[in-house]
Amino acid sequence: MKTTIIIPSYNEMKTLPDVLRALSGVALEKEVIVVDDGSRDGTREWLDKAVFAKEFPYELKVIKHEKNTGKGGALITGFGAASGDIVIVQDADLEYDPGYIPSVVKPIEEGRADAVFGSRFLSGRSETYNIFYLWGNQFLTFLINLFFGAKMTDSYTCYKAFRAPLLRKMRLVSPGFEIEAELSCKTAFLGLRFEELSIIYASRSRHEGKKINYKDAIKGVLKILKLRFTLRAADFK
Repeated sequence: MKTTIIIPSYNEMKTLPDVLRALSGVALEKEVIVVDDGSRDGTREWLDKAVFAKEFPYELKVIKHEKNTGKGGALITGFGAASGDIVIVQDADLEYDPGYIPSVVKPIEEGRADAVFGSRFLSGRSETYNIFYLWGNQFLTFLINLFFGAKMTDSYTCYKAFRAPLLRKMRLVSPGFEIEAELSCKTAFLGLRFEELSIIYASRSRHEGKKINYKDAIKGVLKILKLRFTLRAADFK
C-alpha cells in the first residue's frame, strides 16, 4: 500500500530540510507532499531547488499557498492532492520523529484499523514546553471523549493516519489548528476503527518557533461544541 505523508509548512526553513532527509530512511512505498503555507523565510525557494535537483530518493511534491491560510488550510490542500491508500501528517518541525511513521500506519496496512493516532502521553516520556499547553490538550481531549464517546488520550497529536477514502469522507473545513479537533471528532462520530500508538515527543519552545497558543485552544473548544450539535449521519452519505 502506498502512503502519502502530508507536511504543512510555514516559515520552517530551519527544520524542514532535516525532516525531509529523515523521511529518506522511512521504509515505505510513499509520496511526500509539502504544502508551503505562504512562507517568507526562503522555504519556497529552497523547495524549488530540492525538487529540481531530485535531492530526495522518493516522490516529493510541493504545493504553494500564496497567502498563509493556517494549518488546517494547508492540510486540506494536501489531503486533496494525496494519491496514497493511507494518509498521515508529519509536522515540518523536529518535534516528531519520522521514524515512527511505519509503526503508526502499520495497523491500517494490516487491515486492523481505519485511523491511528500517535499518542504523546501513553509513554509518559514526552516533553512539553508549557504545562498550560498540556492541560489545554487534556481538556480538549476530555471534551471529545465526553461528547463523542471516544477513548482518546491525545486528540491534538500531529501523527494522525487514515485510510484515504475515509479521510475524504470527512469533508474537512477548519482553517487553523482546530483541524485537529475536527479530525478527532469526526473519527469518533463516524465510528472508525481506531487505535493509538505510543510515541515520544520533544516539544520546541515559542522562541524556537512553536505557533499554537491559547487562542487556538479556545477555537478548539468552540469547534468541538459546534460539531457536537451540528454533525448528522446524513452529512457523510
